[in-house]
Amino acid sequence: MRYTLDEIDTFLTVMELGTVTAAAARLNLSKSVISKRLGDLETGLGVALFRRNAGRITATEAAHRLATRFRPALTDLRAAAESAAWGGMGDGEGLRGTLSLAAPMTFGTLHLTGIIADFARLHPGLEIRVDYDDRARDLAREGFDLAIRVGQSPGGALMSRKLCEDRSLVCASPDFLARHGSPAGLQDLTGQPVIGYSHISNADLWQLSEGGRMVSPAVTERISVNNGEAMRDMAVAGLGFAMLPGFIAAPALQSGALVAVLGHCGTRSLPVTALWPPVQPMPLKLRRFIDHLLGHFNGEAPWLKVIQGATQG
Repeated sequence: MRYTLDEIDTFLTVMELGTVTAAAARLNLSKSVISKRLGDLETGLGVALFRRNAGRITATEAAHRLATRFRPALTDLRAAAESAAWGGMGDGEGLRGTLSLAAPMTFGTLHLTGIIADFARLHPGLEIRVDYDDRARDLAREGFDLAIRVGQSPGGALMSRKLCEDRSLVCASPDFLARHGSPAGLQDLTGQPVIGYSHISNADLWQLSEGGRMVSPAVTERISVNNGEAMRDMAVAGLGFAMLPGFIAAPALQSGALVAVLGHCGTRSLPVTALWPPVQPMPLKLRRFIDHLLGHFNGEAPWLKVIQGATQG
């Protein structure tokens, strides 16, 4: 049984992206090289990994089982190699290798892109891959070095550092409030139209406290979307109340396009957390990036300063 790390890396890239063409583009190789590596890996393992038909390939059950085992193993191997090769570098020397990051779409584009760009400028020899997606990713299985999550509890098998804390806000447009009235208490939300978030049930999303007790008001979902910016824009358009993270609501609150209400009611706290698999020793690239994140946020959510005083009682 003979195979190479290049073959395994190519196989995992094809599994992730789904096509030889996409894998060739990412790895900067020809499609014929990708196909040869896959064929050589199948020969070395003695098992068919893909079914080929009319120029398309479909992963077999064996391929899925193998990818589940290969991904964390290859991540650990790369981490060990990079720690051995670069662990003794001084602070002034550059990093090498690949850093793969996952983050929620809106939080990533609004608050991480600049931070990642600064880190990339500091380390021009480091390849950085970023995947913005609101789904919680399986870091070990999908080969990510680190993920940022907002408001989700860290997985038990993952290491974590809290970067800052956000909070949810109940918001609506001035026009909507003029037509429906501004709620004085949770009972005023009963039956009111709201903008739903398809990744979280309304019962979990709409949690507020009044008198020290958490309550989920019986709201009516007018429309549901899978992106926070779309929720904000629907609320700005006057379609209903929206429960929004502060980092999404802040610009619209600052401009007056949205008004925050029910400020006397507590809402869900939304910790912003960096998560990574428990790889030992920790790769230098990962430790440096976590330090970079901590240095930027310094435990504070900068957008919360924008919305102070914007909440109606």
